[in-house]
Amino acid sequence: MKRISLVNTAHELIRNILSPGDIAIDATVGNGHDTVFLAEQVGPSGRVYGLDIQQEAIDSTREKFRQNELSDCLTLIHASHADMNEKIPFDLHGKIRVIMFNLGYLPGGDKSVITLTDSTLGALSAAIRILAVNGIITLLAYPGHPGGDQETDQVKTWCEQLNPEQFKVRTIYSTAQKESAPRLFVISKLS
Repeated sequence: MKRISLVNTAHELIRNILSPGDIAIDATVGNGHDTVFLAEQVGPSGRVYGLDIQQEAIDSTREKFRQNELSDCLTLIHASHADMNEKIPFDLHGKIRVIMFNLGYLPGGDKSVITLTDSTLGALSAAIRILAVNGIITLLAYPGHPGGDQETDQVKTWCEQLNPEQFKVRTIYSTAQKESAPRLFVISKLS
């Protein structure tokens, strides 16, 4: 079976709903690729908030923005994604069109520093509160690394408990629907 790029799939879904002037969050900036993508969609009049617990990720993303001359629409926050509720200005709660998560570890970084189930579930709970109606959350999960299986299972369980009258959840697999395959959770806020 052909493998699909879940990053490209997430970008396509987001491109369809994000417009200049919108507000988006990259909950795990990593090396800044998704953060730059979001800024290209919302800038220059919109805003992207990027969070990461690793200073290395914040620095790498800041440099990418400097090189791409996109810094005017970026706010980087050196904090856990679980702190999103407190770190995103309160007046923007309910106005965030897109929130992206890319779980696991920082590519090229310390693989022992990974997203953790408890903080990810806390971040998701915050995300659904501050997301705009008709906004989406994309979450890429990787069960194939230590800690990733549990995190992916817990995210799946969390998604299954959402009220279907308020949220629509889709799961897209990178290959055949195997438990070890990376997957993209897409959560749409309906009301």
